[in-house]
Amino acid sequence: MTDAGLRHGRASLGLSFGVQGVAFALLVTRIPAVQDQYGISDGLLPVFLAAVPILAGAGSVATEKVVVRVGPGVVLRWAQPLVLLALLGVGGGREVWHVAVALGVFGLAVGALDASMNMLGVSLQRAYGRSIMLGFHAAYSLGGILGASLAWAGARWDLSLFVSYLPVVVVLLPAALAGSRWYTEGKGPEEAGPGLGPGPGGAGGAPSFKLLLPLCLVMTFAYIGDSTVSNWSAKYLQDVLGGSEQLATVPYNVYMVTTLLGRAVGDLGVRRFGAVAVVRGGSLLAAGGFAVVALAPGAWVGMLGFTMLGFGLCVIVPQTFAAAGRMFPGNSDAAVARLNIFNYVGFLVGSPLVGALGDAWSYRGAMLVPMVLVLATLVYARSFGPSPARYGGGHERPHTADVG
Repeated sequence: MTDAGLRHGRASLGLSFGVQGVAFALLVTRIPAVQDQYGISDGLLPVFLAAVPILAGAGSVATEKVVVRVGPGVVLRWAQPLVLLALLGVGGGREVWHVAVALGVFGLAVGALDASMNMLGVSLQRAYGRSIMLGFHAAYSLGGILGASLAWAGARWDLSLFVSYLPVVVVLLPAALAGSRWYTEGKGPEEAGPGLGPGPGGAGGAPSFKLLLPLCLVMTFAYIGDSTVSNWSAKYLQDVLGGSEQLATVPYNVYMVTTLLGRAVGDLGVRRFGAVAVVRGGSLLAAGGFAVVALAPGAWVGMLGFTMLGFGLCVIVPQTFAAAGRMFPGNSDAAVARLNIFNYVGFLVGSPLVGALGDAWSYRGAMLVPMVLVLATLVYARSFGPSPARYGGGHERPHTADVG
């Protein structure tokens, strides 16, 4: 693979991460409008919302099998347009079964898309020989901010979902298809590691779940923290900390911006200090953010806590995927697909867990639970790779391509 080919592959994959960030934000930020359009009751809404991550998990499992035959680039090339068309289907239907089918397709396609994107990211990082995964996830965060802004504009101007979604799909669908021409699987040198060998987890077998389990737990804990911010930050700031309704919309935006900033510079930290140190630092900062939120005397101190959460949590998920790739260099696609399932497990568990604890105990106390779970990441930090597995900043592996 030439240096130019790797650069093109990196740019096209970054575009895909950004497109997915836009699409996902356009869906989740307009859930109330979806509910109103289809007349979905409050009791039925959680069923629809839970179905998406469950089906996404199924899509991720299926992707593990499919990429063996066609490669992750082919899966991503067709999964991304399917996600965008499913989003348009959500906006264009009228009957409940219309949205049920559209969300079902969206969930399955998102699972395939998330898994294949991160498979390609892990393989490109291996070829580069230095940390670049955080940059891909920064593109996703940037897309999320853009999608949320477009959703705000649609709500502000009282546009229908279909009218809001159609221009976005018309622009992004051909862009994603054009960019897919340059998807590249980076082929780096094979690394000796616990995942190699003739037995389970080696180059010829499935990844060992025992070895992968610590990363699965970290992924779950990170997404419990993320879903807590996504689903409860507005309510918490307004109902618990006494902020205004307008101010209550700010914490999630702050969280998204700090996530983008943290990921934009995070690769430099990994190259300088190594993945283990960066994950430990992020875990401590995120736990401190939850502590500040739980103890905040007012809304503005709470905002400080959500700012800390963005900078802390943002590094964990990309580095978890990267660690899976280092742990199973001979079978990284399967490891990423299996790890990706726990993205959706955390998303499913986080919001109901905080809500149940908040109702039964207190929302301040409920914020301490994701704090403890994020702190548990410190126990598993060694799974993010021994010192020889670090990339860049004096930790380069020999004979790897430096393609800028």
